[in-house]
Amino acid sequence: MTGPNDPSNLRVLLAEDSAILRDGLAALLTRRGHTVTAVGDGVALEHEVARLVREESLPDVVVADIRMPPTFTDEGLRAVLSLRSRHPDLPVLLFSQYVETRYASRLLAGDARGVGYLLKDRVADVRDFVDALGRVSRGATVLDPEVVSQLMGSARQDDALERLSAREREVLGLMAQGRSNGAIAELLHLSYGAVEKNVAAIFTKLDLPQDAADHRRVLAVLRHLGA
Repeated sequence: MTGPNDPSNLRVLLAEDSAILRDGLAALLTRRGHTVTAVGDGVALEHEVARLVREESLPDVVVADIRMPPTFTDEGLRAVLSLRSRHPDLPVLLFSQYVETRYASRLLAGDARGVGYLLKDRVADVRDFVDALGRVSRGATVLDPEVVSQLMGSARQDDALERLSAREREVLGLMAQGRSNGAIAELLHLSYGAVEKNVAAIFTKLDLPQDAADHRRVLAVLRHLGA
């Protein structure tokens, strides 16, 4: 990937059919020092990436709505999956009006490094949205808490999840959002060592392989939850 390493100065390619939301997001990101190119549908997104490839100037992250013209079903998702098949290291952040776990499953089916899926409501929390954008651009896996909650809810019939304590389920939910042990410790006001013990217990109880790499442990958790 070419371009600045500083996550506060990202080159963002935005695909969103709503002109109001597209212009609002572009303005929000521009005010924070990012460079934004905006298009209105999945076809235009793929054409813009092709143009940038010819110029040897891929964006640092692609942000795309899942549902775009002409059918407003999964055009954005299909465009992103097509781009990732040709450019596996291209970070992508998809967002949607609703929790659609089947789309999350398709998005995470391959290498989930540098992949995010947020609800549009999350954009209203500017700090969280910009933080998620930066983490995805650096190769992290970022999932909306509501997506994780629905995945966990659909997997509750699994006896293994019932063996987890309330605290372990909290930690599991944050792991599935792509949070590091340090971030989990800060969010739950726990020591780093306490988080490590909870993570170890989760992997043991769910019979998942331990791995220090954040994206791999996220994938392990998501596979267990059925994503």
